[in-house]
Amino acid sequence: MKRQNKVTGNRLFRLKSILVIAAISGLIGTMAFTRTDGGKSNKSAMSDVFKLKKDSVASVRAFKQVYTVLMSAVCMNCHPSGDIPLQGDDSHLHTMSPRRGIDGRGVYAMKCSNCHQATNTPGLHTPPGNPNWHLPPANMRMVFQGRTPHQLAKQLVDPKQNGDKDLKKLIAHADDGLVLGGWNPGEGRTLPPMSHAAFKKAWITWLTTGAYAPKGK
Repeated sequence: MKRQNKVTGNRLFRLKSILVIAAISGLIGTMAFTRTDGGKSNKSAMSDVFKLKKDSVASVRAFKQVYTVLMSAVCMNCHPSGDIPLQGDDSHLHTMSPRRGIDGRGVYAMKCSNCHQATNTPGLHTPPGNPNWHLPPANMRMVFQGRTPHQLAKQLVDPKQNGDKDLKKLIAHADDGLVLGGWNPGEGRTLPPMSHAAFKKAWITWLTTGAYAPKGK
């Protein structure tokens, strides 16, 4: 009997040790998101998720900055209201008239990747490049064109319209390859009205202070 009690006691001790280690690991995992610098790496940016503090004034102010970037031609041209992407600073219809297609990558032989290579093509006004170049897919069109600040803010945080993204995924999306490509659009194209760092700061501020939509329709 004593032998059995000793074995049982040892098992309980080991179980408790495992639980303590797991708890500490979880705490360390959470602490890994603590901001350590002003550059906001992916992990440090996530720290804001755990520091939510609603502030409608700060949130709306930040989104107005975000909106200027999203409505700039280099961003909006790939978020058209129709199924043909836009081109140029004046956002005219793409001269080749490519179509969105089901997956956003074109239809039949006219695929986006036929012209848009993994990197920018050298030369003035030549096709910009990205290994994942595409429009939003047909079932999640994510239209920017013609959206008011109120409409776009509501759309961006709606999982049914934003690709099923929650707060963490939306924050991480600021560093998506196509988003970053907006600040490297190729020769002859106008950059967004603020730096990527400033945009990312405004984006995270908007989201972590309540993701409020500016008043209006």
